[in-house]
Amino acid sequence: MSHHHHGPVATGTDGKKHLTVLSNMDSATVRKLHREYVMPSTFHYYAESLVLQKGEGMFVTDAEGVQYLDFFGGILTVSLGHCHPEVVAAVREQLGLLGHTSTLYQNEWIVRLAQQLAQHAPGKLQQSFFTNSGSEADETAILLAKLYTGRQEIIALRHSYSGRGMYAISAMGHSSWRPIAPVMPGISLMPAPYCYRCPFGLSYPSCDVRCADDVKEVLATTTTGHPAAFIAEPILGVGGFITPPKEYFQKVLEPIRKAGALFICDEVQTGFGRTGTYWNGIEHWGVQPDIMTYAKGIASGMPMGATITTPEIAAAFKGLTISTYGGNPVSSVAALATIHVMDRENIPERAARLGNRLRQGLLALQEKYPLIGDVRGMGLMQGIELVEDRKTKEPAPKRANHIIETLRKRRFLIGKGGLYGNTLRIAPPMLVSESQIDEAIAHLDVGLHEASTS
Repeated sequence: MSHHHHGPVATGTDGKKHLTVLSNMDSATVRKLHREYVMPSTFHYYAESLVLQKGEGMFVTDAEGVQYLDFFGGILTVSLGHCHPEVVAAVREQLGLLGHTSTLYQNEWIVRLAQQLAQHAPGKLQQSFFTNSGSEADETAILLAKLYTGRQEIIALRHSYSGRGMYAISAMGHSSWRPIAPVMPGISLMPAPYCYRCPFGLSYPSCDVRCADDVKEVLATTTTGHPAAFIAEPILGVGGFITPPKEYFQKVLEPIRKAGALFICDEVQTGFGRTGTYWNGIEHWGVQPDIMTYAKGIASGMPMGATITTPEIAAAFKGLTISTYGGNPVSSVAALATIHVMDRENIPERAARLGNRLRQGLLALQEKYPLIGDVRGMGLMQGIELVEDRKTKEPAPKRANHIIETLRKRRFLIGKGGLYGNTLRIAPPMLVSESQIDEAIAHLDVGLHEASTS
C-alpha cells in the first residue's frame, strides 16, 4: 500500500476527486490499521477494542451497526449527549463563517464564552485563558500560581490525575499512569480523602478528617513551608470518584492559606452541573478557589480547556503567551451552545434529581451484592468500588473487567477507574431520562450477578 493513499474518495460534480467522510470500514479493518499506524501506548477499554462510528443522544453505534446505551459519555465529556442538534447546528454555522484565529486576534465568541464562564464560576473568578484540554488547563493554572506567588512548590493529592503534561505526569497519583520517574521537582503528594481506604486506618466521622490535617505535616516536612499552590479535584475522577467528606476542603485549606499558597480547583470532570445542585463541584464544600480549570464537558466534545482566575492573579503573568487553538471560534461556539442548553434545561437541578435516582438504585444493588464495597459520588457522577471481601476490602479488578465486558455484550457502556482498576464509573450524559437510569440499574444488576457467581 502506498503512503499516498488518502482513503475513500468520490468524484464530485466538478470532476475532481473529493474525500468522503465515512467509508464504512468494519471493526477488524480499523483495529488492523490502528495496530499499524497508531502508537501502542493508547489505552483501550475491553479485551477487544470498541470501534465507534456514530453517536446520537444517549447512544453510540459501532462499525457493525450495533447500538449501545452510553453511560460514560467519552469520559464525562459529551455532557448533553452525542451530537446534540443545537451544538451541531452552531458548530456547522461557525465553521462556514470563521474557523480559526489563534489568540493573536480577538473575536466575539471567545469574549462571550469568557463572560459566560465568569457568570457560572464562584466568587471573584473572572478572567479566563483558553487551551485545548484539561492537561493544558492544569499546566496553565500551575504556571499562574507560581508566577503570582513567586514560589515553586506544589501540593497535590495521591490518587489524583491532572492529565499528560510534564507537570501532570510528575504529580501523578497513580503509578500505572506514570511512564517515567517524576521530572519536575517540588511536588508533594499528600494522602487522599479516600474514606473507604483511609490512609490512616480510621473511620469517618470519628477520624476528625485526619487526612485534611495531614497538610500541616506535609507543609512542615516535605516543602519549604511556603508552597505556591494546593491543587485538587473536588471528586477524584480517574482515582475512582473518590468523594471527600464535607469538612475536608475547609479544613485542608486553612493551613494552605496561612502558608500563603493558592487553591487550584480542577473541575475538568466535576464542572458544569455534573455533581448536581451547583454549577461547580467545589460549591458543595463551600470554599472559594483562587484558580479553577475546566475541560471535557465544557464544549460537548470539541477540544477546549479553560483556566479561570481573579484579575489580580491573572495580572501576574507578565511575559508573552499564545495558544494557537486556544478558544478557537468553533470550540468557543460549541461551548456557548452547550452552556445555553444547560442553562435552559437547568442541568445542575436535573443532575441532582436523576443522580439521586441513580444513587438509590446503586445502594439497592449494594444490599444485594457483597461484591460492592462502596458506593460514592455526587449527582450524575457515581462510582461503585468492587471487593472480593468486604472485611479485607481486597480489590476485585478482574470482576470489574468481567462486569464491563458483560455490559458491553448487553450494549451498555460504563467507565472504570481507581488505582486498583476495581471501581465502576457511571456518568451518563446529563440529559439522560429516568427510564434510562432504571435500565442502567437493570443492566448492572445482571453484570453484578454474573460476576458474583463466576
